[in-house]
Amino acid sequence: MRALGVELLEHGDDFQEAREHAIALAARHGLHMVPSFHEDLVRGVASYWLELFEATRHDPPEVVFVPIGQGSGVCACAAARAASGSTARIVGVVSAHATAYRDSFRAGRIVEAPVTTFLADGMACRLPDAEALEMIRREVDDIVTVTDAEIAAAMRMLFADTHNVAEGAGAAALAAAWQQRARWAGRTIAVTVSGGNVDTDVYARVLAGGDGRP
Repeated sequence: MRALGVELLEHGDDFQEAREHAIALAARHGLHMVPSFHEDLVRGVASYWLELFEATRHDPPEVVFVPIGQGSGVCACAAARAASGSTARIVGVVSAHATAYRDSFRAGRIVEAPVTTFLADGMACRLPDAEALEMIRREVDDIVTVTDAEIAAAMRMLFADTHNVAEGAGAAALAAAWQQRARWAGRTIAVTVSGGNVDTDVYARVLAGGDGRP
């Protein structure tokens, strides 16, 4: 990003602190803040879910596993499911070390939860978005958690079996599917690899058998 001329600021210990700082900077300097959850983002992400549901029309999945960061991806999945006529169940996936959306889903209200994940930084949400949570509670069947160790194992699976590079959050859906494999044995499931933004040193440690930590 800096090579493209961007002024890149790093702030805070988790996504929420960085987000709140960005909101404050935008207000102070009259800048336009691009939110992490927005209808336009949902529409964009929904395009790949439409591709998935259309491609599997003749052998439709019974369940799809969807990682949850700030909510755009899982809400897009729900929108695409409705548009395509799919009857797949949606299972959201959060980090076991960042459980705000799982806790809020169960409580029926926004619940703040601490973030300690190292590997699943794309799911490092401490405070859910109210609009996203409303849709998730209406459309999602369940939310499960996966540990950094389970995510690291899924990253290794993707590399070894498909030669795809996935970041932590990008491999979370596969991690959940593998964790839940006994429950869904013999049935059709779908996952996506939703990102490959992983630092070289972190990925090297994961491929070596760790969870990415130094």
